[in-house]
Amino acid sequence: MTDVVVVGGGPGGMMLAYLLGRAGIPVTLLEAHQDFDRDFRGDSLHPYTLELLDRLGLADRLLALPHHKARFFRFHTPAGSITTADYGKLSSPYNYVALMPQAHFLGFLAAETAALPSASVRTGAKVVDLNRDDDGRITGVRYRDDTGTHDQPAALVVGADGRFSRIRRLADAPARSLGATTDLLWFRLPHRPDDPPDADVDLFFGRHHYVGLLAGTSGWQVGYSLPKGGYAEAREQGVGPIRTFLAEQVPWLADRAELLTDFGQTTLLSVDISRVERWWRPGLLLIGDAAHVISPVGGNGILMAVQDAVTAANHLVRDLSDAALARIQAEREPAIRQVQAQQVRLEQRAARARERGRPAAPPYRLLRLLTGIPGARARAARANAYGPAAPVLES
Repeated sequence: MTDVVVVGGGPGGMMLAYLLGRAGIPVTLLEAHQDFDRDFRGDSLHPYTLELLDRLGLADRLLALPHHKARFFRFHTPAGSITTADYGKLSSPYNYVALMPQAHFLGFLAAETAALPSASVRTGAKVVDLNRDDDGRITGVRYRDDTGTHDQPAALVVGADGRFSRIRRLADAPARSLGATTDLLWFRLPHRPDDPPDADVDLFFGRHHYVGLLAGTSGWQVGYSLPKGGYAEAREQGVGPIRTFLAEQVPWLADRAELLTDFGQTTLLSVDISRVERWWRPGLLLIGDAAHVISPVGGNGILMAVQDAVTAANHLVRDLSDAALARIQAEREPAIRQVQAQQVRLEQRAARARERGRPAAPPYRLLRLLTGIPGARARAARANAYGPAAPVLES
C-alpha cells in the first residue's frame, strides 16, 4: 500500500508527487497517457514556479532546456499599443515568464520524481474506478495498463487529472460553470529573424475577435477568439477570416498567415471557468483544474495548480486526515475565487463588446492612464507572477 496515489501527471499532480516523495512520503503517480506530449497545453512557468524550483535545486537544470524568456505583456488595440506588465521590474533572479513546452517541463519533473526512493511514476495507467470501504470512504483506485487491471490501495487519492477530470466524476463532485463566453482556436506559425524582438505575450484586439500571441521555442502559438459555441460557424467560413484578421491586426505575421490553409491545422480550446463546491471527500482531494478550471487568458492555470500542490504538500507531509483536506481547500479557495472572479469580469466585458459591435479591448485612454502610474507595470507583473496569497513551501 502507498500512502498517496496522485492521478494525473499535469503540473499540479507532478509537483505534488515530487514534493511528497522528497519528504519521504510513499507516493505513486498514475498518468493515463504514455507520455506528456499534448499540443497547446499551457507553456507558462511564472517567477513563483521558477523560484520554487530554485529552492528545490531544480531550476538550473530545467532552464538548460530550450525556453523563451518573456519579459512583457502587451495589449494592441485599434487606438494604440500598451505594455501592461513588465516582469523585468521584479526583484527576482527569474524576472520573466519562461515559455517552455509543457511536455519538457513535465518530462523533467517526472524523471526527478521517479528517482526519489519513496516515489514512483506509472504512465499508460488509466484509472477506471475509485475503491471504497463499507462506509463509503475512498481507499484507493482501480487502474488499467497494458498488463491488465490492478487495484492500488492508498490512504489518500489526489485527483489532479485536469479540466475533464474522471476522478471528479467518479467522486460525484460536479463543477459549477461561472460563465465563460469565449473559445479559442490555437495554431502555430513559424518565427522569422526580423520578428519584433520584444514580442513575448501579446493580445491584439479587433472589432469582433482578438488574437493571443505567445513566443516559443518552435514558433508562435496563436490563439484566435471565437464566441462560445461559435466553432461550427467558424469552420463553415474557413480560415479566410482568420488570415484576414492577422493581416489587419498583426501585419508582420501576414505573410505567414497564408500558411494556414485548413481548419485541420487548428485546435479548439473550449474556454471554461468553473469550480467544485467541495474539493474533497473522505480519502480524496481534488487540486488544479480538477477542482477549479482556470481560463487560459493570463496563463494562470499552471501557477494555480503548482500553488495548490505546495499548499497540499505543506499539510499532507504531516497529516493525511480529512481535516487536513478541508484546511487545504480553506487556504487555497480565496485565491482561486479572486482569480476566477477577475476572469469572469473579462469574459463578461468581451461578451458585452461583441453584442454592441465594439472592440473587446479595454478603453485605450484608460489603459494608458493606468499603466502610466509609477510602478503600475511592476505591480501588474507581480500580481501575475505570484498570484494572490502565494503559498510558501514549508518543508
